[in-house]
Amino acid sequence: MKSLSKLIVPVIAVIFGLLFGAVFMVIIGKDPILAYQVLWNSSFGSMRGFFTTLVNTTPLIFTGLAVAFAFRTGLFNIGGDGQFLVAYTATAWIGFIIQLPWFIHIPLALLAGILAGGVWGGFAGYLKAKLGVHEVITSIMMNYISLYLTSFLIGGPLMKPGPIPATPRIFASARLWRIPGSRLNLGFLLALLAALLIYYLLWKTTIGYEVRAVGLNPKGAENGGINIARNMVLAMFISGALAGLAGSVQVMGLQHRAYQPFGLIGLGFTGIAVALLGKNHPAGIILAAFLFGILSRGANEMQSMAGVPKDLIEIIQAIIIFFMAAEYVFTLILRKKKKKKGVVANVE
Repeated sequence: MKSLSKLIVPVIAVIFGLLFGAVFMVIIGKDPILAYQVLWNSSFGSMRGFFTTLVNTTPLIFTGLAVAFAFRTGLFNIGGDGQFLVAYTATAWIGFIIQLPWFIHIPLALLAGILAGGVWGGFAGYLKAKLGVHEVITSIMMNYISLYLTSFLIGGPLMKPGPIPATPRIFASARLWRIPGSRLNLGFLLALLAALLIYYLLWKTTIGYEVRAVGLNPKGAENGGINIARNMVLAMFISGALAGLAGSVQVMGLQHRAYQPFGLIGLGFTGIAVALLGKNHPAGIILAAFLFGILSRGANEMQSMAGVPKDLIEIIQAIIIFFMAAEYVFTLILRKKKKKKGVVANVE
């Protein structure tokens, strides 16, 4: 019952988001029933559409897990885009620089993305733990550093000769297997596996216990002998590694090379919404990522077939986030009121 009760607010948020979207469509003279039929059919009307939805879902699972894991330690990783991009570039480099047997090349390319994203995120955690620099500030700044750094590398030293600013194609030995005739690849299974591993790590291991203890009560955790600084760095490293895996899968499963990254910005920020809607739980994140994957898949078709601007999808997402954020605000206010009542009662 407790688990089901946690679903009430996310479900209400989604319903209100869709209802507000319908009202907006009526205001601009569009048919909301037709639009939502198109949205549904685009993802579930054919196997190809369903596979495309899963492709859109894959990076959002990774970036949602990245935000959620950091949040469990009381940290807010807003640098998912930067961690995605450095891993994206590192994986592409490993993919084309050397040819190896696939059972070595694929793990090596994934490891490159994990380490690149992890180090990028871990550095923000280190600055927080050692110098007290807020991770939101550093991770935002590092987003811009990674954007222009990877753009320079892909359009310069790593660029394949020709008019397109992109790296050479990665070798076939570094590519993830695809379902024939679709873009769906093993990256989706890797995302599900990552969610399972994060669940196990958080709730079944000592490391997860320490991470959650630091997030719930840093002073209490420190008094209990838990190294707060180490756990902050570790949490941001793992968070960055998860966002990095999204970049690796983008190269290895879809593009098979790295392009200048300006069209890839936003996955990290959408991951924040996914984590928020998923209540920072791996299972919830999978469902939330799937919902956002459906919305992403249907945006263009709603515009072409129902005449509804694709920007409406972003409005729906924003309304869902608004309702989820409102729950956190009300919860915080209630906690503060309870604390005040507790203090008054102790004084009396």
